[in-house]
Amino acid sequence: MTVRLHWFLPTGGDGRTLVDRHAYGSNIGRDTRGLRTPDIEYLAQIAKAAEQLGFEAVLTPTGTWCEDAWLTTVALAQHTERLKFLVAFRPGLLSPTLAAQMAATYQRLTHGRLLLNVVTGGDSSEQRRFGDHLDHDRRYERTDEFLSVVRGVWRGEPYDFQGAHYEVEGGLTSLPPDPVPEVFFGGSSQAAGPVAARHADVYLTWGEPPAQVKAKIDWIRSLAEREGRTVRFGIRLHTISRDSSADAWSTANRLLDDLDADTIAAAQAALGRSESVGQRRMLELHGGSRDQLEIYPNLWAGVGLVRGGAGTALVGSHAEVADRIEEYHALGVEHFVLSGYPHLEEAYWFGEGVIPELAARGLLSADTASRTAGRGAPLLVARGR
Repeated sequence: MTVRLHWFLPTGGDGRTLVDRHAYGSNIGRDTRGLRTPDIEYLAQIAKAAEQLGFEAVLTPTGTWCEDAWLTTVALAQHTERLKFLVAFRPGLLSPTLAAQMAATYQRLTHGRLLLNVVTGGDSSEQRRFGDHLDHDRRYERTDEFLSVVRGVWRGEPYDFQGAHYEVEGGLTSLPPDPVPEVFFGGSSQAAGPVAARHADVYLTWGEPPAQVKAKIDWIRSLAEREGRTVRFGIRLHTISRDSSADAWSTANRLLDDLDADTIAAAQAALGRSESVGQRRMLELHGGSRDQLEIYPNLWAGVGLVRGGAGTALVGSHAEVADRIEEYHALGVEHFVLSGYPHLEEAYWFGEGVIPELAARGLLSADTASRTAGRGAPLLVARGR
């Protein structure tokens, strides 16, 4: 099992700050210095950089404050050649048969570059914006049925399904996707685990200390074994990698400069209303305090003070960040879905610093290692603020 690296497309905007100017409505329209809009030209720069640096895919988020992932990524596929797109979507917001058809079309248009990230949704207020009024556990029940239909329809012959949420008669994709997209799935609740065990190709967790990640892996692996399945594992993390550990921590500390007590309190109050068990676990890592944010060697919880979702970053020298990746890999983590602020510059810091470290340790596939060896940067690397 080799390390498989993925980057992130900031389709809600990018910049040199952790302050999310969209997620907490009172911030909209405030100071926008350093904010980069997610236009296709900027996103194409990131996608091209990720491809050239050796990342396999880029994750594109879903939600109110970002561009539609399906449309954005199929456009970006025209600007890249090999890069895959890990498209996040919410199962309850479209027909499962339509989703299966969209995925099949996407595979043909991009010559097989689609991966799917299934986001059940842990925030009822966000779901209601899209007209979805199911509670947390029933959303996972619906996701279970949704993925059953999608996989059934991909068989290429009429498929019938009757459940509590969907009734499908003769559903099919006349031309099934080739290859069938891998399904990435996350969820830390008791309702999520069995769904992952039955349907996920890759179970994706947010970045917690290794002992907690191991416990999750053991949990999902045991559930999958009962289903007669094997699930692979991935982790979602930010990165701040520099030539020296001191430079990396200096950059992390400067990201905190924008965060006053009121900003942190507002963010924590909003995030605390989430029904997501994974989000609750992120909040517990720092407790809303700026003190002792290094919760494990080189694992920093500062991002989660003001941002939902993945709230931790690997911070350190290139070798130290590679050490942590190697440690997670030893637990069984294969896929590393990474990001950093700003995403263009941080892709280069990681790609030119950490990827050669991983290659030297024999953790990358021969193809990835050969494509990245000795490659110069095609774009200017900004050494950041």
